[in-house]
Amino acid sequence: MRHRTRRLGYPLVALALAMTAIAPASAAVSAPPGPSPLRPWVKLCLTLKRMPEHRGIRCHYPPAPRPGPRRMAGALSAPTINELQIPTSPSTPVGLTTGPDDAIWFTENYANKIGRVTTGGTFTEYSLPTFDAEPAHIATGSDGALWFTESNSDKIGRITTSGTITEYSLSTPGAFVWAITAGPDGALWFTESNGNKIGRITTSGAITEYSLPAADSYPMRITTGPDGAIWFTEALAGKIGRITTSGTITEYTIPSTGAMPIGITTGPDGNLWYTDGNGKVSNVTTSGVFTEYPVSDPNSFPWGITSGPDGNLWFVEQIGGNVASVTTAGTINEYPLPTSLAGPFDIVLGPDDNLWATEDYVDQLAVITP
Repeated sequence: MRHRTRRLGYPLVALALAMTAIAPASAAVSAPPGPSPLRPWVKLCLTLKRMPEHRGIRCHYPPAPRPGPRRMAGALSAPTINELQIPTSPSTPVGLTTGPDDAIWFTENYANKIGRVTTGGTFTEYSLPTFDAEPAHIATGSDGALWFTESNSDKIGRITTSGTITEYSLSTPGAFVWAITAGPDGALWFTESNGNKIGRITTSGAITEYSLPAADSYPMRITTGPDGAIWFTEALAGKIGRITTSGTITEYTIPSTGAMPIGITTGPDGNLWYTDGNGKVSNVTTSGVFTEYPVSDPNSFPWGITSGPDGNLWFVEQIGGNVASVTTAGTINEYPLPTSLAGPFDIVLGPDDNLWATEDYVDQLAVITP
């Protein structure tokens, strides 16, 4: 397998912090933002490795093969999984979303591009104006455009379905802006993992930032909840956060020791479901009551999660190399991806009622038919 020196080839080498955000972005290609901090999957994996129960986890690329996935008694038949090769390699896809044009849009973290693929498998790629911006996650805005984070340049990007790109600079230097979601107020809400803030950007580009009560909590993923608030994970604080559209923040501490919440989504049962790097998939009610379910391999590193077309939640196990489903009652089934050590990161429900996932280690997208 190929080496990726900037990403997964040598993740134990400490990297310098990203440079500060300066003047507003222009249409011209910007100067290089400089070396970036450790990627979230490396930072969090190394944190897990310090725990006695996770000493065997492999935090370098490629990780060792994990134990086989688990199928529960009475489980439905395995899903059909196909894989699509991204034209650019190395690409390192991270986030993805369904666009307003019924295509799948995704970020290419290493290639510094935004990608688009139709449900028929036709790819289009758009290079970003800022060099080495490292786009991370992407969401569809209320204005019909796609909005994405640039983790290494402290910017939020916007791309129309025809490929026109605009960038907006944050005021917080070294924020490492990571995840983004459409809010109930028509704005986009995002996490600043190193800045320890939740941000909001209107579709006209006005940015507001809110500091989190817990220090160094490392906010990761973010979603709109069923109660009209924004919910997010705090990976290094072991908390689930909630912020109203007016900026009031509440934090709920996960009851189990060593919890590391990462992905989050609203489930069909009206609860917030999240993946836990500590080897679990769990949920929390809007009043803060938690229920946790362990996966078969505590070192599988659950990551992205979404609601499926079948009434279940679907998530990916980054080191385990699996896609998995969990019923709202907590029954988990895990399925291996066709490509070994694919490194699945994110998962989303597509316009074709299939689930789509990024395979970060191998520059592919997976299409899962439940």
